[in-house]
Amino acid sequence: MRKFKDGLFRTLFWLSAIITVTILVIIIGYIFTKGYKLVSWDFIFGAYVPGEKSGIYPMIISTLYTIALTLAIATPIGILAAVYLQEYAKQGPVVKIIRFATESLSGIPSIIYGLFGALFFVTYLKFNYSILAGALTLSIMVLPLIIRTTEEAIQSVPPSYKEASLALGSTRFQTLYKIIVPSAMPGVLAGVILAIGRIIGESAAVYLTAGTVAVMPKNIMSSARTLTVHAYLVTNEFGDIELASAIGVVLIVIVFFLNYFARFIIKSFSKANY
Repeated sequence: MRKFKDGLFRTLFWLSAIITVTILVIIIGYIFTKGYKLVSWDFIFGAYVPGEKSGIYPMIISTLYTIALTLAIATPIGILAAVYLQEYAKQGPVVKIIRFATESLSGIPSIIYGLFGALFFVTYLKFNYSILAGALTLSIMVLPLIIRTTEEAIQSVPPSYKEASLALGSTRFQTLYKIIVPSAMPGVLAGVILAIGRIIGESAAVYLTAGTVAVMPKNIMSSARTLTVHAYLVTNEFGDIELASAIGVVLIVIVFFLNYFARFIIKSFSKANY
């Protein structure tokens, strides 16, 4: 009976994995099949001309600006918040409420974040439609993800590391930034990878805060159009599935290289710690 259950669960696990990979291959294959013909040097590095299958270079730069600024804002805040909750805060009702609030924030639809960003950052703080307003809104969206993954990474550090460091005379802060945080860094960076994926994939929140101007941004106060917003607009306004698929191909390649770069950093940290 035990062997039968083990075989059944193993079969279900393999079947689930096969179904998941198949769906992923179908989606990516469809996008590449529809859009690869448009991808060229001029398409990637050319200027955008409305109504034509023209370049997306301004949108690529706007997307990279948004990713970089969002991570620059959210990553240090998320890591510091997680360190405080895990290492300094007294575990009690207040910490439980904070954790519940962060988990609840991760389940709020992105359009709600977009409306908040439009009312607070764009209108009240008078940032207008800008990369900064979009990045601040996205930072709030990815903070719960970074905080939670960082907490889990810190929890995974063996207690003996901390005990040995304190026994050798290190202060609590020295133990934290020399032992605990470096050991937890691979897990922290894994959370950052997930955050990058969410930042790139968001359209509603960016649409309502960063705007839709399809020109090269001059600075973080410029209005901009990211790749996901551009894909939505060309599909909605012109019904151009081929162009939207070509944009999707570029997005997939960008995500692939960013993930590869992040995993390279994770491996470097892992080698340094062992």
